[in-house]
Amino acid sequence: MQEKEFSKKIDTNLNIAGRLSSTFIEHPLTFILGFFILALGYISLIIMPREENPQIKVSGGAVIVAMPGASPSEIQKVIIEPLEKKIKEIQGVEHIYSYAKESVGIVQAQYYIGQDKEESNLKLYDQVMRNMDLMPKGAMQPIIKTMDIDTDIPIATIAFYPEKKDGKELISQTELYKEINKITKDINKIENVALIDMKGEKKEQYNILVDANRLSAYNISLGEIVNRVKGLSYETPNITSNTTSSELVIFGIKNAIESEDDIKNIIVTYSSGVAVYLKDIATVHRTYDIQNKKSALLYEKDENGNYIEKEQLTLTVSKLKGSNSVTINDEIFAFIDSIKEDLNSKHIKFTITRDDGYTANNAVNSLVQNLLISVVIIAILLIFSLGFKEAMIVSLLVPMILSLTLFTGFLLDETINRITLFALLVSLGMLVDAAIIVIENIHRHRGMSPHSDIKVISINATNEIGNATNIATIAIIMTFLPMFFVGGMMGQFMHPLPVFVPIALVMSLFVAYAFTPYLIKKFL
Repeated sequence: MQEKEFSKKIDTNLNIAGRLSSTFIEHPLTFILGFFILALGYISLIIMPREENPQIKVSGGAVIVAMPGASPSEIQKVIIEPLEKKIKEIQGVEHIYSYAKESVGIVQAQYYIGQDKEESNLKLYDQVMRNMDLMPKGAMQPIIKTMDIDTDIPIATIAFYPEKKDGKELISQTELYKEINKITKDINKIENVALIDMKGEKKEQYNILVDANRLSAYNISLGEIVNRVKGLSYETPNITSNTTSSELVIFGIKNAIESEDDIKNIIVTYSSGVAVYLKDIATVHRTYDIQNKKSALLYEKDENGNYIEKEQLTLTVSKLKGSNSVTINDEIFAFIDSIKEDLNSKHIKFTITRDDGYTANNAVNSLVQNLLISVVIIAILLIFSLGFKEAMIVSLLVPMILSLTLFTGFLLDETINRITLFALLVSLGMLVDAAIIVIENIHRHRGMSPHSDIKVISINATNEIGNATNIATIAIIMTFLPMFFVGGMMGQFMHPLPVFVPIALVMSLFVAYAFTPYLIKKFL
């Protein structure tokens, strides 16, 4: 008797599941809404920023205070210790590192991972500025240098190296640096490019290599040589005068270094009435900054399988936080390709050594493929347990759930990365639970009352399991919520899990209640 009553009329005491099913089961816009949800998911998948890994919030900064003439012990006493005490008062500071040098003290503050970067930077600046009265007399204005991990990690690196012929480089390292430095200005114009840096660059300069034996023979100090070279670059004002015929005469002295000879012919001193030139005690070369010990090397195999070492210059590019590394790198490498012929004409070769956009895109595409494969496997399994039509209905609902989940993540400024898609894979098995429960209950009641109205059966069957399914889903969601409170590096890295899994489970309930009865009425 209860089954007959169940099949004849819609239950008057509907819960949220019953109300959703009764609203959408015959609504003329249900089909359009379903198509719109799938479109939203596709658009979100295309426009959401893609990254290989989630960005981690790391905040920190350094306070640099100069005090000319102060010893390290004085710097420690009057600058480092007062600064440390005040910085410790800032909420969220985890570690403080400091060291004192001759005439300068540096205090570094590291915040707990996860602290908001902008807020942390403001708190550090505000704390230092509010306690300027504690600075000793003679101390200079503090310099506050904040850390920005978002722009410190490059997403693209390109190695440039000179072309060789007969074992000889056709362009010098200093000329290579000049040409690549011009490129950086054009790359910096690309939208969302944050920082461009170069590693292994050789900047042009004059190198004076003094012979110590000749220096002692002429009884000259290095300080004298330095002062003589500096004297060549002193600015001397032009002298103007007028002649009797009212002509203007200007006297000027060349005050710039234009060639090696300008330096070689500097008179350092006089010995026995004879001038001693710089070239007599030193050799002068116009090459690169030899005091820069850093270099970048590129290794490649020759035709014999042996590795060849090449000196190169690496251009690194980082992006703004939350931007899409895929589109940025596409623009960067498209620009490099556009100037490839010009670089070849200047005997400059290049190779891409890092492309986070490519790896992020591959990772996302690979995991999307895995999601689709998982949906197909679920459909095959359901065919044997529920039936072909029922399995197809559940399989249609999964893309809708994933679409709503991705769109919600997009609204929350989340990005697509390995952990985001891993969260969707983890929740995939749970996403079909609600739909399977709804369709199985409808199928059961239809078997008991095969001649009853499918609309009434669908709404009542959905309403019957609504409260129990809601409680079961909430229980699963509660198991992921504690991950929000995991601190440190791991908490930041795994952040997408407690965000996307609960969203996916909530969306699975909505789609199961709203669209399962509709599709059953259409296809069964």
